[in-house]
Amino acid sequence: MENVAVVGASPNDERFSNKAMRLLAEKGHNPIPVAPAHREILERKVYATLSAVSDRIDTVTLYVGAKRQAAVIDELLRAAPRRVIFNPGTENPEAYDRLRDAGIEVVEGCTLVMLRTRQF
Repeated sequence: MENVAVVGASPNDERFSNKAMRLLAEKGHNPIPVAPAHREILERKVYATLSAVSDRIDTVTLYVGAKRQAAVIDELLRAAPRRVIFNPGTENPEAYDRLRDAGIEVVEGCTLVMLRTRQF
């Protein structure tokens, strides 16, 4: 089972991050919500930061805009996931080289589409 940190997770079932968490679980992945303003989402413990997650993180899927990513990028480098998915609206080309230089795959794509089309 792949551990997938969902950065910018939301309890609002209309938000794409929430839909992604549900679809990740449905497809057999372990979504790990990361959001400082919440304690529980979809009956899962929420972590305030990536650094607070003690489990191995295989993939990070981002749902926060580039202007709010500075600390997240630093945490990504420390967490060293296999890949980071920049969902539509979260693209941050300035960070891509830093992540790639650390051996992290950078993907610009929609997690929901990737899961539905077996490209995840």
